[in-house]
Amino acid sequence: MARTSGQSGRKQGVANWSRKVTEKSDVLDLEPGVFTLGDPRAIAESLMRSAERSERRRADPYRSAMSMLTFYINRAGGNLSKAERARLEKAKDELRELFGRTPPRH
Repeated sequence: MARTSGQSGRKQGVANWSRKVTEKSDVLDLEPGVFTLGDPRAIAESLMRSAERSERRRADPYRSAMSMLTFYINRAGGNLSKAERARLEKAKDELRELFGRTPPRH
């Protein structure tokens, strides 16, 4: 893969690692565009469906779905706007509710 000007080898390596994790490891097969959905509940429902039907996951559906959401948030890092991060964090709460888990107390 050719690098574009201004792109560091480290950043490219991180992107490749992230892509390999999502393609090759025991992760969920996600519905296209799941993290771009505008409604946090819709994101959580999609992750739940993916986790429940996946044959590649090692953990229970809740842990797999939450791990994938957390992985995405962490990988996107500083590229997420405050609104996007808030929407994805709200999706975590929705996921907990869908699976009957109590949200953590702050």
